[in-house]
Amino acid sequence: MPEIKFYKHEPLPMEMHKVKIVQQLTLLPVDQRVRKIREAGFNTFQLHNGDIFMDMLTDSGVNAMSDNMLAAMMRADDAYAGSETFFRMRDKLEEIFGIPNLLPAHQGRACENILATRFVKPDNCVIMNYHFTTAKAHITRVGGRVEELVKDEGLVSKSNLPFKGNIDLEKLEACILKETPENVPFIRIEAGTNLIGGQPISYENMKAATDIAKKYGILTVLDASLLQDNLYFIKVREEGMKDKSIREITRMIADLFDIIYFSGRKFGFARGGGILVRDIDLFHSMEDLIPMFEGFLTYGGMSVKEMEAMIVGFDESMEFDVISQGPQFIKYCVDQLEAYGVPMITPGGGLGAHLDASQFVSHIPQQEYPAGALVCALYICGGIRGMERGTLSEERNADGSERFASMELVRMALPRRVFTLSQTEYVIDRVKWLYDHRDMVGGLRFVHEPKTLRFFTGILEATSDWPEKLAEAYKAEFGADQ
Repeated sequence: MPEIKFYKHEPLPMEMHKVKIVQQLTLLPVDQRVRKIREAGFNTFQLHNGDIFMDMLTDSGVNAMSDNMLAAMMRADDAYAGSETFFRMRDKLEEIFGIPNLLPAHQGRACENILATRFVKPDNCVIMNYHFTTAKAHITRVGGRVEELVKDEGLVSKSNLPFKGNIDLEKLEACILKETPENVPFIRIEAGTNLIGGQPISYENMKAATDIAKKYGILTVLDASLLQDNLYFIKVREEGMKDKSIREITRMIADLFDIIYFSGRKFGFARGGGILVRDIDLFHSMEDLIPMFEGFLTYGGMSVKEMEAMIVGFDESMEFDVISQGPQFIKYCVDQLEAYGVPMITPGGGLGAHLDASQFVSHIPQQEYPAGALVCALYICGGIRGMERGTLSEERNADGSERFASMELVRMALPRRVFTLSQTEYVIDRVKWLYDHRDMVGGLRFVHEPKTLRFFTGILEATSDWPEKLAEAYKAEFGADQ
């Protein structure tokens, strides 16, 4: 549906659903929020959900299900082997993607484990437009390397370029020749590049990249976890795509790739995942890893109830009115904050609105984790839980030195069909207040630092008493109970 016009108001993003079930939220007083973030080791992953007002950590597994998805859960076939639920899921995915072979897994990172275990050998180079944390971790775990070849423009914060997730085609071919095709087990293309602001990749760029891969006999893999947002952007931004349906665009993309994997926690609005494999021999070479790591071949570690909900979610992800909701709300949030002068990643992408922490708190050095500090300040100043997407989300170099991230971002995810426009306005208001008091935010340092995926379970502390001083300024503005 096009943007809805108003008679006496500027256009606003409209919720294309009505609310039937609600969950109560709690806004703790600011002093309690300071105490809670300290107890959580200045890591928003460690906060209790009951201590959060607006949970914008992620859209993974927290999107609202539709009435039809919930109803579908009642027909689940819970047989250990041969579940009819699996065959319904396999057939629906074949209908959408045109690939008949499905390996089920409990979520996207499980698929990444299977792919890395099957294909990556020590010193292999996996080429990507941009990495995702778990995808990279699984590749390096087995001794492989990752080469990121997103175009330089993809790492520019402020831009009006429509497809900042595009891979650099000249660098791609040069990298293949340097590494040799035999040392590149696959080229991974990520739809809706997560770590650089949910920025999409064009169909034209995907086709050109997969053509190069075919030229050198290299497998192509699509991470379709954030495909639904990318489909929206291709339809509304890419020349020649406006008249095509979402299903048509999806099939055009799918036809380019040998393997497609996804997290159903994002694509499908439920909790699960899967790997679609075009070649039957390749499929058989991977299937033994599913019972080993996930579960039997007809459930793969998933709840069959979730699988039934996901089947309906796949169909809903092919509806333009459904997939337009996230990008439209994100655009509104980004545009409003940019108008306030807040440094944002532009244009607004998928998944969430992204603050450019390197500009927002430019006084904090990268070794003190500016995005990590900013995400904690955001919780103090509004009970809003976002996610750090910067240096803290990287892993150290082999010599123990920091690997500084290309971008320092704070992601404010907008789970689908969860938040209203008034709640979005609250977030915009609190971010603007925080920006006006940004000089009060200080850095962080590690107390407990896991070797791998440290952003999940690491414990940090503030480098000074800046959280208490920030809270005092907040109380002076809003009162102690806000």
